[in-house]
Amino acid sequence: MIDHNKYIHKKGSVLAYILIIVSISMILLISVIQIVVSRIEYAQYRENREQAFQIAEAGIYFYRWYLAHEIEGKTMQQIKNFWENGDPLGVEDVYERDVLDIDGTVRGRYSLRVTPPEAYSTIVLVESEGWSIKNPENKRTIQVRFRRPSWSEYTVLGNNYMRFGNGTTIMGPLHVNGGVHFDGVSHNIVSSAVTQYYDDDSDVLGWRPGVWSMWTGEYNTSMGANVFSGGKDFPTIEKSFTSVSTNLSLIKDSAIASNTYFDDDRVGRHIILNSDGTFSIRKVRTYTSSTNEIYNYSGGWETRNIPDNGVIYVEDNIWLEGTIQNKRITVVAANLVGGVAPNIFIGKSLRYTHYDGRDILGIIAENDIEITKNSENNLRIDGALLAQNGRVGRTHYTSPVDYKNSITVFGSIASNQRYGFAYTDGTGYAIRNLYYDNNLLYYPPPYFPTGDTYAIDLWKEI
Repeated sequence: MIDHNKYIHKKGSVLAYILIIVSISMILLISVIQIVVSRIEYAQYRENREQAFQIAEAGIYFYRWYLAHEIEGKTMQQIKNFWENGDPLGVEDVYERDVLDIDGTVRGRYSLRVTPPEAYSTIVLVESEGWSIKNPENKRTIQVRFRRPSWSEYTVLGNNYMRFGNGTTIMGPLHVNGGVHFDGVSHNIVSSAVTQYYDDDSDVLGWRPGVWSMWTGEYNTSMGANVFSGGKDFPTIEKSFTSVSTNLSLIKDSAIASNTYFDDDRVGRHIILNSDGTFSIRKVRTYTSSTNEIYNYSGGWETRNIPDNGVIYVEDNIWLEGTIQNKRITVVAANLVGGVAPNIFIGKSLRYTHYDGRDILGIIAENDIEITKNSENNLRIDGALLAQNGRVGRTHYTSPVDYKNSITVFGSIASNQRYGFAYTDGTGYAIRNLYYDNNLLYYPPPYFPTGDTYAIDLWKEI
């Protein structure tokens, strides 16, 4: 006999098991579906984020193209006029632009906000915000700093081959279009534009590599450090000195406009830069050519304000000294009316009050920047020095025998001809410290030569 109650009980148990299994399966299925949906949504989110980023980046490269189109090949004055009067995109008002795909369909949009360069700065800040058409709420923003390279970006920049002897310490980049004979200690890259060159110094006569040292193993035992601590690089791209002459006429015009132009009366001017924002100037009647020291004057001192455009121009020689405070200034000795190219003579220290970019000094000589015979035993020069056709250095004074302790240049040196503050016979400055001023990267002296191409200097997402 069949026990129907027992059968019904078993049937109910099976049904309960099936319901439990189905419930668990549904829970698992829903969980899987939720995970899949979540993954799809996250992937779409990531895709939109990436698309927004690429659109923002497209805005940056559009502006780089725009600057190249508007500025490349232009003079310094034309570049200045572009930023001040050319109504550049994104400066006064936000500039927006669509981004299209290959079929011409709008995929997104970016907006640009541009901070133009401050006076005498080469820095442009561009902020680009991008978003896709599908998800305009999902935005990403990139900020980029563009900068035009300047001649003041090197501790030393040379056109001819150069020799740096034992006792020289260099803290910034050094580049010479000719070869480099380096026996000091460099803490940055030493580079040359040539693979090899002919060194005609009598003690090392012959063909040499583009960058080399006499120290065995390139280790300076007297200074206790590797000669090329920052490395060396050759051959590299040549830096042309011919572009400087086109800037001198612009500087002269600016000085005439600010009443800080001085003609070639007598043999030059003695200029003292004052920390109160003025400079004192006096005519030099004669000087002693064997020592480059002033012999006598013509007339008295005159004091004027350092102009807002930051330029003093003399159509003759200059003897320069002093201290500046909260000023960015360029002092120029050049002769564009015909005749002998003038020099700038330095015998006393030139100092900054602040070392945070508020004080910047440029010194440009059409011929030499020369350290005088009776210069200070411990001489310091804060500033960017540029000798367009001549050299930055000190004459080989031998009568009487000439020994000096130390010279420190905090800034940069650009010299067309061979640089030198000391000689192999031990005369001149025994210690030569050449320190780079990082502020010159972003605030070169007024009217100092710069390139006409903007490069990306700093990139970040904000």
